[in-house]
Amino acid sequence: MKKLMTAFALLTALVLTGCQTDAKVASSNLSKAAEMFEIERRVVFYNGITDVTLLTIEGRCSIDDDGNQLEVTCKISDKEVYKHFLGLSDNMTYFVQQTGLADVSVFHHRIIWKPQTVIPEIDLRTSKE
Repeated sequence: MKKLMTAFALLTALVLTGCQTDAKVASSNLSKAAEMFEIERRVVFYNGITDVTLLTIEGRCSIDDDGNQLEVTCKISDKEVYKHFLGLSDNMTYFVQQTGLADVSVFHHRIIWKPQTVIPEIDLRTSKE
């Protein structure tokens, strides 16, 4: 009986995780592609009261909304990455537009595994004395 219940629970979990819409799978894969700097984006910051655009950032950018602060990390080349910190307020907001096409699956979730991140890059600093 325990084996039957375990098998039923595993089958139910498998069926429920497989019941996602194409849009949700594609959206998840697009987000992962953007986090890997594969998608061109335009991030626009504007004042909602004065309707003035204050800043536009374009490129292969990842965003992280931290509530009152937006962190925008953009990859310029294989060795150049810029990070911008922008404060948000009740009248300052932003929107992000994807400007390039992305080829993502609507059937399979994308999984990213980077084994090189297991080994840390170590910087050694010693005193001059």
